Amino acid sequence: MIDAQLAAATSDIVIGLAVAVPVVVVAGGVALGMRLRGRGTKGRVPSGEVASDAPSDLELARSAEGTRIAEEEEEAPLLEAGAAPPVEAEPAPPAEPASYRSRLGKARGLLSGYLGAVRSKGKIDGATWDDLEEALIRADVGVGATDALLGDLRARVKSGAIAGPDALVDALKGDLVAMLSTADAALALPGSGRHDGTDGPSVDVWLFVGVNGVGKTTTVGKVASRMSASGTKVLLAAGDTFRAAAGEQLSMWASRADADIVRGSEGGDPSSVVYDAVQRAASNGYAVVLADTAGRLHNKVNLIEELKKIRRIADRPPGRVVEVLLVLDATTGQNGLTQAKVFLEAVEVSGVVLTKLDGTAKGGIVVAIQRELGLPVKLVGLGEGVGDLIEFDPAAFVDALF
Repeated sequence: MIDAQLAAATSDIVIGLAVAVPVVVVAGGVALGMRLRGRGTKGRVPSGEVASDAPSDLELARSAEGTRIAEEEEEAPLLEAGAAPPVEAEPAPPAEPASYRSRLGKARGLLSGYLGAVRSKGKIDGATWDDLEEALIRADVGVGATDALLGDLRARVKSGAIAGPDALVDALKGDLVAMLSTADAALALPGSGRHDGTDGPSVDVWLFVGVNGVGKTTTVGKVASRMSASGTKVLLAAGDTFRAAAGEQLSMWASRADADIVRGSEGGDPSSVVYDAVQRAASNGYAVVLADTAGRLHNKVNLIEELKKIRRIADRPPGRVVEVLLVLDATTGQNGLTQAKVFLEAVEVSGVVLTKLDGTAKGGIVVAIQRELGLPVKLVGLGEGVGDLIEFDPAAFVDALF
């Protein structure tokens, strides 16, 4: 009887070990595989397979302990006796200031191939003009501006005033600078819109117009930051009451720029928001009101009437509109001209803010805007940061392209 019970117990133990040991081996193989992968060594066990040379329990225990110690050492490295505590790393240097040369790589890359082909030739021939025409068209300079530029260059080559491909490219560069320098791109200075002969303080009003998605609200915030940094007291008007997140977005910019903001109810009358902002600015000594507006081209008639009303309200004393800036997305190219014409019907636009210029190869749209619309490009966006919105410089812009 006793022998039978011992035999049964021994059988149970053997069966239990037979079941338990493979589980331990499999688990150990996975753990070892994970450790090996973490250390980047060879001998990894493919997923779903079991290593034929499975480690023993003792090896597994040592491996697990070694892994734990290694992880603790990585999280809290030990110091040698008498060693000074580690010094925190210095903060990274500020990002490179926005510059045309550093940010217009895409546009310059498009032109460089064509201009290189022109300069490599020993003479000016039909292929030269084809290369220049294709380069300008692809850069979105526009057909009209391209024809005008090349027509003038052809005449000067024919007269002998330009001799050789290098001189031709240099002449094109000079002509582009001259074409972009004809319009007055200066921004209105705070206080430039004061009314003569009126009692009480007056307030300069800047209106920002453009379709949704071009970066209009962000541009308002960046301009506010620039003005606040220069000591100008700025008040923002959240005149885009139809886009759900516009008010919240502008409020965040107001906080960053250390500026105040006037908001209305969602779907409310935007002209009343601008009116309230002007009155508040006059009462509290704000020099400038920067007003965001809606841009719903799918409702063109209502949009135009709305902008006309905002302009009339903002231009009443104590307010005076000194800038109406049309914000365009450079990546849309020639489509931006179509958008611009809609807003020109509604308000007297004083200049253009061209955003995302660093993100497109079609930098020539600057030429098309100034020539075809007769509007100066006053500000350009060369990145996402506040300091990446800079005043337009024709010479620096063209130099970066070439």
